[in-house]
Amino acid sequence: MDPRTVITESGYIKSRFLDDKLSAAILLGLAKAVKEEPLSLRRKITLLFTVYEEVGHGASFLPADTAEILSVDMGCVGDGLECNEHMVSICAKDSGGPYDYEITAKLIGLAKEYELDYAVDIYPHYTSDAGAALKSGHDVRYGLIGPGVYASHNYERAHTNGMMNTYRLLKAYVE
Repeated sequence: MDPRTVITESGYIKSRFLDDKLSAAILLGLAKAVKEEPLSLRRKITLLFTVYEEVGHGASFLPADTAEILSVDMGCVGDGLECNEHMVSICAKDSGGPYDYEITAKLIGLAKEYELDYAVDIYPHYTSDAGAALKSGHDVRYGLIGPGVYASHNYERAHTNGMMNTYRLLKAYVE
Protein backbone atom coordinates (compact mmCIF):
# COMPACT_ATOMS: atom_id res chain seq x y z
CA MET A 1 0.00 0.00 0.00
CA ASP A 2 1.56 3.26 -1.12
CA PRO A 3 1.76 5.74 1.80
CA ARG A 4 2.12 8.62 -0.73
CA THR A 5 4.85 10.23 1.39
CA VAL A 6 5.88 13.76 0.45
CA ILE A 7 8.31 16.00 2.31
CA THR A 8 7.95 19.58 1.15
CA GLU A 9 10.75 22.14 0.86
CA SER A 10 9.20 24.00 3.80
CA GLY A 11 9.49 20.91 6.05
CA TYR A 12 5.95 19.54 5.99
CA ILE A 13 5.65 15.77 5.96
CA LYS A 14 2.55 14.36 4.28
CA SER A 15 1.84 10.65 4.36
CA ARG A 16 -0.62 8.00 5.42
CA PHE A 17 -0.56 6.95 9.09
CA LEU A 18 2.17 9.30 10.28
CA ASP A 19 1.38 9.03 13.97
CA ASP A 20 3.03 5.63 14.39
CA LYS A 21 5.77 6.28 11.81
CA LEU A 22 6.84 9.55 13.43
CA SER A 23 6.86 8.03 16.91
CA ALA A 24 8.96 5.06 15.77
CA ALA A 25 11.42 7.40 14.00
CA ILE A 26 11.78 9.53 17.14
CA LEU A 27 12.42 6.47 19.33
CA LEU A 28 14.94 5.08 16.84
CA GLY A 29 16.64 8.50 16.79
CA LEU A 30 16.94 8.34 20.56
CA ALA A 31 18.41 4.83 20.37
CA LYS A 32 20.96 6.07 17.83
CA ALA A 33 21.88 9.00 20.07
CA VAL A 34 22.38 6.68 23.05
CA LYS A 35 24.73 4.57 20.95
CA GLU A 36 26.69 7.38 19.29
CA GLU A 37 26.66 10.33 21.72
CA PRO A 38 27.94 10.67 25.25
CA LEU A 39 24.51 10.62 26.91
CA SER A 40 24.07 10.10 30.61
CA LEU A 41 20.78 8.27 31.11
CA ARG A 42 18.98 8.83 34.43
CA ARG A 43 17.89 5.19 34.60
CA LYS A 44 17.39 2.03 32.58
CA ILE A 45 15.39 2.83 29.45
CA THR A 46 13.33 0.29 27.52
CA LEU A 47 12.01 1.23 24.10
CA LEU A 48 8.73 -0.56 23.48
CA PHE A 49 7.21 -0.58 19.99
CA THR A 50 3.61 -1.67 20.26
CA VAL A 51 0.78 -2.67 17.99
CA TYR A 52 -2.94 -2.63 18.67
CA GLU A 53 -2.87 0.71 20.51
CA GLU A 54 -6.25 1.70 19.09
CA VAL A 55 -7.98 -1.42 20.43
CA GLY A 56 -6.62 -0.92 23.92
CA HIS A 57 -3.90 -3.46 24.57
CA GLY A 58 -0.81 -1.89 23.01
CA ALA A 59 1.31 -1.77 26.18
CA SER A 60 -0.53 -4.33 28.25
CA PHE A 61 2.76 -6.20 28.72
CA LEU A 62 5.67 -4.34 30.30
CA PRO A 63 9.01 -5.52 31.68
CA ALA A 64 8.66 -6.26 35.41
CA ASP A 65 11.00 -3.44 36.46
CA THR A 66 9.02 -0.70 34.70
CA ALA A 67 8.21 2.18 37.05
CA GLU A 68 7.34 4.84 34.50
CA ILE A 69 6.05 5.11 30.95
CA LEU A 70 6.57 8.05 28.66
CA SER A 71 4.40 7.20 25.69
CA VAL A 72 5.49 8.80 22.43
CA ASP A 73 2.55 9.01 20.08
CA MET A 74 1.12 12.05 18.33
CA GLY A 75 -0.30 15.40 19.27
CA CYS A 76 -3.69 16.01 17.75
CA VAL A 77 -4.15 19.19 15.75
CA GLY A 78 -7.66 20.57 15.41
CA ASP A 79 -10.47 22.70 16.79
CA GLY A 80 -10.23 23.36 20.51
CA LEU A 81 -6.61 22.21 20.73
CA GLU A 82 -3.48 24.31 21.15
CA CYS A 83 -1.04 22.03 19.31
CA ASN A 84 -0.01 22.58 15.71
CA GLU A 85 2.31 20.66 13.39
CA HIS A 86 5.39 22.60 14.52
CA MET A 87 4.97 21.71 18.20
CA VAL A 88 5.47 18.88 20.61
CA SER A 89 2.24 18.11 22.41
CA ILE A 90 2.29 17.34 26.12
CA CYS A 91 -0.91 15.59 27.11
CA ALA A 92 -2.30 16.56 30.51
CA LYS A 93 -5.39 14.34 30.38
CA ASP A 94 -7.15 11.94 28.03
CA SER A 95 -10.30 9.81 28.13
CA GLY A 96 -8.74 7.65 30.85
CA GLY A 97 -8.09 10.59 33.17
CA PRO A 98 -5.18 12.84 34.05
CA TYR A 99 -1.60 11.91 33.33
CA ASP A 100 0.93 11.87 36.18
CA TYR A 101 1.28 15.42 37.50
CA GLU A 102 5.02 15.19 38.27
CA ILE A 103 5.86 13.79 34.83
CA THR A 104 3.68 16.36 33.06
CA ALA A 105 5.18 19.21 35.09
CA LYS A 106 8.71 17.94 34.38
CA LEU A 107 7.96 17.79 30.64
CA ILE A 108 6.58 21.34 30.66
CA GLY A 109 9.60 22.56 32.63
CA LEU A 110 12.02 20.93 30.18
CA ALA A 111 10.12 22.34 27.18
CA LYS A 112 10.50 25.83 28.70
CA GLU A 113 14.14 25.30 29.69
CA TYR A 114 15.12 24.10 26.21
CA GLU A 115 12.91 26.74 24.53
CA LEU A 116 10.91 24.16 22.62
CA ASP A 117 7.72 24.99 20.78
CA TYR A 118 5.10 23.04 22.76
CA ALA A 119 1.45 22.91 23.76
CA VAL A 120 -0.35 21.27 26.66
CA ASP A 121 -3.61 19.68 25.56
CA ILE A 122 -6.44 17.47 26.78
CA TYR A 123 -7.72 14.68 24.51
CA PRO A 124 -11.16 13.62 25.83
CA HIS A 125 -11.78 11.05 23.05
CA TYR A 126 -8.32 9.52 22.94
CA THR A 127 -6.13 7.17 24.92
CA SER A 128 -2.56 5.96 24.61
CA ASP A 129 -0.44 2.90 25.24
CA ALA A 130 0.07 4.21 28.77
CA GLY A 131 -3.67 3.88 29.35
CA ALA A 132 -3.56 0.28 28.12
CA ALA A 133 -0.79 -0.46 30.63
CA LEU A 134 -2.88 0.93 33.49
CA LYS A 135 -5.97 -1.01 32.42
CA SER A 136 -3.83 -4.15 32.49
CA GLY A 137 -3.05 -3.57 36.16
CA HIS A 138 0.42 -2.02 35.98
CA ASP A 139 1.14 0.45 38.77
CA VAL A 140 3.30 2.94 36.89
CA ARG A 141 3.59 6.68 36.53
CA TYR A 142 2.89 7.80 32.99
CA GLY A 143 3.05 10.69 30.54
CA LEU A 144 2.39 11.29 26.86
CA ILE A 145 4.12 13.44 24.25
CA GLY A 146 4.14 13.56 20.48
CA PRO A 147 4.60 15.74 17.43
CA GLY A 148 1.59 17.63 16.16
CA VAL A 149 -0.22 15.66 13.44
CA TYR A 150 -3.14 16.97 11.43
CA ALA A 151 -5.87 14.60 10.14
CA SER A 152 -5.03 11.53 12.20
CA HIS A 153 -5.65 8.10 10.65
CA ASN A 154 -5.89 9.42 7.16
CA TYR A 155 -3.54 11.17 4.78
CA GLU A 156 -1.83 13.08 7.58
CA ARG A 157 0.37 16.14 7.82
CA ALA A 158 3.17 16.91 10.27
CA HIS A 159 6.29 19.07 10.21
CA THR A 160 9.95 18.37 10.83
CA ASN A 161 9.90 21.06 13.56
CA GLY A 162 7.30 19.08 15.51
CA MET A 163 9.39 15.94 15.19
CA MET A 164 12.53 17.70 16.38
CA ASN A 165 10.74 19.40 19.29
CA THR A 166 9.43 15.98 20.37
CA TYR A 167 12.83 14.34 19.97
CA ARG A 168 14.57 17.09 21.95
CA LEU A 169 12.01 16.87 24.76
CA LEU A 170 12.32 13.08 24.92
CA LYS A 171 16.12 13.27 24.94
CA ALA A 172 16.12 15.93 27.69
CA TYR A 173 13.71 13.81 29.73
CA VAL A 174 15.83 10.67 29.69
CA GLU A 175 19.16 12.44 30.31
